[in-house]
Amino acid sequence: MDYKKSIREVPDFPKKGILFYDITTLLSNADVFKNILDDMTTKAKSMNITKLAAIESRGFIFGAPMAERLGVPFIPLRKPGKLPYKTKRHEYTLEYGKDAIEIHEDAVGKGDRVLIVDDLLATGGTIEAAAALVKECGADVAGLMFVIELNFLHGRDKLKNYKIESLVRYDS
Repeated sequence: MDYKKSIREVPDFPKKGILFYDITTLLSNADVFKNILDDMTTKAKSMNITKLAAIESRGFIFGAPMAERLGVPFIPLRKPGKLPYKTKRHEYTLEYGKDAIEIHEDAVGKGDRVLIVDDLLATGGTIEAAAALVKECGADVAGLMFVIELNFLHGRDKLKNYKIESLVRYDS
């Protein structure tokens, strides 16, 4: 299925000069959303994961149903101050600013093989921070998975030590 046909491109969002790839148009079509989950879940099955982590907030849309389909626990990676228990934190740079991400310190550990899911790979800062958190907790990163990858921002270059899967790639 050509998912690009279902992705709306919004210029100058969240600020001037940024072209935003809007996944809400993918989600508004039940067949397209189901196919995306099917494709991502099929790719994940070969990774022998024990847990699936996803990044707030759009990563949750894909990660939670994938975890249920795969029969593994779902681990939320959240913005600072959103998790109620002891956390580990990592700060990173976005293509349009700075942010941080947190994980419960006991969410993953030694022996876990974790797939990390998000909607989009851009510069790689967010997913790099997520992988660092998973590793700090003692787990292995089995792979990184995205619906969309923006090749022209070279995020993959920061992530050479990880298996990366994406369904849609934009070269410019």
